[in-house]
Amino acid sequence: MRLTVTRKIALAVIGTVIVSLGTLAWLASQNLQRGFIEYLNEGQTVELEQLRDLLADAYRERGNFEWLRHNPRAMREFFDRIRPRPQPPEGRRPPPGRPGPDGLPPPHERPPADPMNIGPRLTLLDADGSPVLGPPDVADGITRAITVNGRTVGTLVLRPLRQIGGASGSAFVRGQIRDLAWLAAVLVLLSTALAVALARHMLRPVAALRDVTQRIAQGGLDARAPVLGRDELAELARHVNAMAAALEADERQRRQMLADVAHELRTPLTVIRGEIEALLDGIRQADPAALQSLHTEALHLNKLIDDLHQLALADAGALHYHFAPVDMTGVVGQVVQRYYARAQAARLSLEADLTSASVWINADAGRLIQVVTNLLENSVRYTDPGGRIAVRLTAGDRQAELCIEDTEPGVPDGAHARLFERLYRVDQARTRERGGSGLGLAICRTLVEAHGGTIAALPSALGGVKIVVRIPLLPT
Repeated sequence: MRLTVTRKIALAVIGTVIVSLGTLAWLASQNLQRGFIEYLNEGQTVELEQLRDLLADAYRERGNFEWLRHNPRAMREFFDRIRPRPQPPEGRRPPPGRPGPDGLPPPHERPPADPMNIGPRLTLLDADGSPVLGPPDVADGITRAITVNGRTVGTLVLRPLRQIGGASGSAFVRGQIRDLAWLAAVLVLLSTALAVALARHMLRPVAALRDVTQRIAQGGLDARAPVLGRDELAELARHVNAMAAALEADERQRRQMLADVAHELRTPLTVIRGEIEALLDGIRQADPAALQSLHTEALHLNKLIDDLHQLALADAGALHYHFAPVDMTGVVGQVVQRYYARAQAARLSLEADLTSASVWINADAGRLIQVVTNLLENSVRYTDPGGRIAVRLTAGDRQAELCIEDTEPGVPDGAHARLFERLYRVDQARTRERGGSGLGLAICRTLVEAHGGTIAALPSALGGVKIVVRIPLLPT
């Protein structure tokens, strides 16, 4: 039989209950016997005092204890007075019988036997300390002095009970222990049923999680586990669901990216193929214009492959950085200076508002130049002619902030966050015409986050898009 988790939990609970109940029953039986013995000893102490008074009266009548010396049968009368024999109701008493051969009354008229076994433990000492009746070893007994007219004429010594004697006392204790055993057995059965039910209840979410993870492992990324309750298992189910959702989103993005990459690669290759076939068929002459067209498509294809390579290196953690203190003001100013002519050729106005003070950050200067270049290239490429591009660099208490915004066209509401997705385009046809690969902003986000910074796209007050880059300053 396979030991499932349910059986293990049930067996653990049952074993714990059995050990606990067994220990409790053993302690209860020991305490019961000890308490019962103490109770009997207390009761016999009272009887010992009654017996002392009876022996004192007998001493007054007879003047000594010689009639008791080595005559234990004579004590029956006193035991009978302490514990009178129950008499049957009137009219049911048997007629008096004749004494038996031993001179004793018939059995139904005899005083009761010593039920608490006092006789063998009782010792009577005379005034000189000599034993009159009973064993001489009285070192640890309970003593009661017998006084007559203010003079001690003897001493009663009763050794306490060490174990339960007598049929009635033993039967009582056995009955109590038997009841305890039955109660323990019933509790064990109840605990077994409760342990099995509890184990099944506790592991029901685990079974659901097992099925869900198995489906996820087999490719069913849409599988979700039910969230039952608010305990640790429910939290685990939420984490499994979040993991499945992330895997599903990654798989969807991977498939979309593969389709987009195939589409992006197909476009320049189709153009190059068409140009070459036209040249081979003699439809087009191999003039500088045709060669320039082929060169442009090859550059576009090479740029797309380089961007994909950088993103693959970043995902694998193999993109290397050489961090050092860098003046961000100088880097941004250098890139902006290069783009004045580029913006003028695109009939755009490029404005730069850079702080006069140095803004020191811990950065890779080459990667930082790549970020600023990509952002300015996007603005120059996608801003309508006659528009404006504004670049602003400020330094706060803990971070430098670079803001690049442009005029129309903007992007629809809700699409700003998606600009950093790989191969995402707001207008597929128009963007491709302008030569974009849809990977520039994704690369910028990867590089900025590697510098411990953040990058965000927001609507611009100028009508276009506003890109905000924040990078921590070097501590002063």
